[in-house]
Amino acid sequence: MTDTPEGDRIAKVLSRAGIASRREAERMIELGQVTVNGRVISSPALNVTAKDRITVAGQPVQEPEVARLWLYYKPEGLVTSTSDEKGRETVFDHLPPDLPRVMSVGRLDLNSEGLLLLTNDGELKRRLELPSTGWLRRYRVRVKGNPADPDLEPLRSGMTVEGERFQAMIVSLDRVQGANAWLTVGLREGKNREIRRAMTAIGLTVNRLIRISYGPFRLGDMEPGDVREVRGKTLRDQLGLPPASEDVTGTAKPKPTRARPGGTAAKPPPAPSGTPASGSARAKAPRDRPVPKPAQSSAPRAGAARIASADPRTGTVPRARSKSARPAPTRPSGPRGSSPGTPPRRGK
Repeated sequence: MTDTPEGDRIAKVLSRAGIASRREAERMIELGQVTVNGRVISSPALNVTAKDRITVAGQPVQEPEVARLWLYYKPEGLVTSTSDEKGRETVFDHLPPDLPRVMSVGRLDLNSEGLLLLTNDGELKRRLELPSTGWLRRYRVRVKGNPADPDLEPLRSGMTVEGERFQAMIVSLDRVQGANAWLTVGLREGKNREIRRAMTAIGLTVNRLIRISYGPFRLGDMEPGDVREVRGKTLRDQLGLPPASEDVTGTAKPKPTRARPGGTAAKPPPAPSGTPASGSARAKAPRDRPVPKPAQSSAPRAGAARIASADPRTGTVPRARSKSARPAPTRPSGPRGSSPGTPPRRGK
């Protein structure tokens, strides 16, 4: 019985540190870009420990950070890759400059838009992409044509397109708008251009495709280019991550930012509300962040006493009693022995 080598595979360590995915890390090793303890390695079949010194392209590999996850509204026309052989712009060219090195969870086609998950942790990326996770991915799809509900049955029962088997989809016909129709499509696998190819097979052409959710994470009303970090507590609840995955900023919510072309960030949209991945991209105070009260002058405001004394259950306001309108009671000046408040007798 052979002893198991100490440590983890080098590709896994690089992936965990956010350098690249396991497959990309293996390719970097084959290209001679990785050194361990000063020696260039050529095979990923190597276990390393925390004592080993690892560099990639001359840069030392740091200790892995806490696993983090971001929601990104990928605009149409961007490539989901770190580089493109055709020189096209990628999603990583448009991320905020203060974002750490991240990897995409899965892909979205060049002409597709919507929710794309980003993470700094290769193991989290791999976990979210595994088919065994079985998370439902939902899309809003606009097609050219006016299909009836029975026309969509082949999608619901599963179909084979160009020799490739597609699993059954969850499809609903939302509305017909002129020459187009809007559908909501849900699937649990992500084969290359699956929805577009399946729609073409039943005689429909997709002219807009928006991913609106990935498992429990939702696009909400984010706008193209928006980036929002998922709170550590949400990651723990949804993914079962260890307690070390606390919010990087403590108990405060991560600051959402909007990515602009060139990497500049605009005004931050609000933090999510309701669902883990929902929220507004417009300027609005987050729900759990106290809003500063406006400065008040020392002079009393008219009606302040009435508002303060309103019944919280009925909303009714009792009649205001002004101290200045009614003089303080005074002791009557009648003869001794008369009761208080009784005017003295007058002589006849």
